[in-house]
Amino acid sequence: MSVAPVETEFGRKTQIHQSSCNTDYSCLDGDCPSFMTAIPTAAPGATASRAPIDLGALPAPMPTGSTERANLYFMGIGGTGVVTVNQILGTAALLDGKQVRCLDQTGLSQKGGAVVSHLKITAVREETSNKVGVGEADGYIGFDVLTASDPRHLSRARPDRSAAVVSSSHVPTGLMVRNPAVAFPDDAVLHQRIDAVTGAGRGAMYLDAEAIAETLFGSHLQANLVVVGAAYQRGLIPLTAESIEAAIALNGAGVATNQAAFRVGCKVAADPGWLATLSLDRPGALPASPTAVSADDRAAIAAIGATGELARLLEIRVPDLVDYQNRDYADRYLHFVAEVLKRERPLDRGTPVTEAVARSLHKLMAYKDEYEVARLALDPAVDRAVERTFGPGAELSYRLHPPLLRALGMRRKIALGRWFRPVFRLLRALRGLRGGPFDPFGWDDVRRTERRLIAEYRAMMTEAAATLGPDNQLAVAELAALPDMIRGFEDVKRRNVARYREAVAAHRHRTADRPVTV
Repeated sequence: MSVAPVETEFGRKTQIHQSSCNTDYSCLDGDCPSFMTAIPTAAPGATASRAPIDLGALPAPMPTGSTERANLYFMGIGGTGVVTVNQILGTAALLDGKQVRCLDQTGLSQKGGAVVSHLKITAVREETSNKVGVGEADGYIGFDVLTASDPRHLSRARPDRSAAVVSSSHVPTGLMVRNPAVAFPDDAVLHQRIDAVTGAGRGAMYLDAEAIAETLFGSHLQANLVVVGAAYQRGLIPLTAESIEAAIALNGAGVATNQAAFRVGCKVAADPGWLATLSLDRPGALPASPTAVSADDRAAIAAIGATGELARLLEIRVPDLVDYQNRDYADRYLHFVAEVLKRERPLDRGTPVTEAVARSLHKLMAYKDEYEVARLALDPAVDRAVERTFGPGAELSYRLHPPLLRALGMRRKIALGRWFRPVFRLLRALRGLRGGPFDPFGWDDVRRTERRLIAEYRAMMTEAAATLGPDNQLAVAELAALPDMIRGFEDVKRRNVARYREAVAAHRHRTADRPVTV
């Protein structure tokens, strides 16, 4: 679950989620793409110290309901401390002299499954169930937006009673990790579901608690207490801040950090503009497009008539291909996109086909070979991200699996330190050999397949564009986007290439008899 999918400008990638990784190093045994390992000189994700937040300087919380009783309903993911939060708040209520009834439903708590906690706080002892019933939640507090938008949990809330504070962080499910075709649902849809049954007194509050916690504390484990602080400041939790912080101290784990996380949540709720002063990049995060577009590239893109989203796509991908190979390589890409655009523009129905071609052809042309690994390893943005995450001077090892050693039977990657960077610089300088007769890596079966895929795709889309019309525009756009399923390394990539070709054949079979209007 720590091999997390990340949506980028160039499609879905994977990244190690540093703060949840259990560092058993089994990843070193896998036959996967090149990566780096680091031995930090500082705590991973450590950030510059900030002035402590003074709760006394914040406005007093405005209760959303009765201060005599509150039914709190918590939802989250197993292993992130949902039950711990319930215990802390239950203890805080006792410290405030109030009565508590609680229930934890852990389910698959150790496997990333949903965890639900019920907490009833009353001023006097009452004989009542410890379970928050249907429509009975006063505070609807979600530590995971997917879980919070589940109808099974939404039934606990109702618009005239329930107020909500929900973490909007995108935490992938196991299915999303295993299947690249499964995307995270649209935020607007998830928020709409929650908004429909909550909002008593005010609208629901959403905050990217994981990004806040990882930015300020270097770990996602404080995210839930950030949410608790926001819920407290919004008036959902009828307790005193002193009792909550005392209960955190009694819990005994990471006391100072967890108290600080609670205060951060209070600050975010009281002063939303404060978030704008933070850079919420996750540890290890890279910019979506590190390559700047030149005036010449922008002029060339404008010359083919690209506007709107298509122009944006090209302004990222054309300079990337120049850096990947050379100007001629990028010009061939742009020329082909222009030919498709000429066929689609007369339809006057947008440019979904051309946009799909812009994405897919770039993906195929920018395949990750040895030269590209060298280019990416030397990217200054990578160095900055490593320093920000692991501290300056962190000991790095590049984990590579050269084809020659693989052919000789070596099944594990080798580790090469920073001393290997001059070889990367040499490889990058030799990228002009790529695909030519003197390319020492070009005879590998996977490399030959990658080059054939480019030619196959261009031929396929030339044929499809020739019959492009209003009736088949969306079908052709679907065909143009199919290369997105080509991903992975070595045997994984081979299997995905086979799946891609099968999908192309199936698509052509389905659309062969459709009428076409030109």
